[in-house]
Amino acid sequence: MQIDKIRSEQTDQLFKAILELKNIEECYSFFDDLATMSELQSMTQRLEVAHALRQKKTYDRIQNETGASTATISRVRRCVDYGSGGYNMVLNRLYPELEENTDKK
Repeated sequence: MQIDKIRSEQTDQLFKAILELKNIEECYSFFDDLATMSELQSMTQRLEVAHALRQKKTYDRIQNETGASTATISRVRRCVDYGSGGYNMVLNRLYPELEENTDKK
């Protein structure tokens, strides 16, 4: 499985730490300490691109709305379509009204 490439004790520890966060304010505090502003902006941009792709927006519109490069949009597209299913899982939970009938991986 694709996620095996990132699996490690250290990654488990990070994910367990994230799962311990209780609310958005705790997330802000933790991620402010954990990641640089650039890293956080990149992650938020990729999630927004995935959301826009699920809404069937064009690459041009996504680029204009998010500032993402076409390379980033293409990479996110590959993950949405052929990745481990993480984007689709999270987006289905955040926006159940937009849930697609995609393969649940």
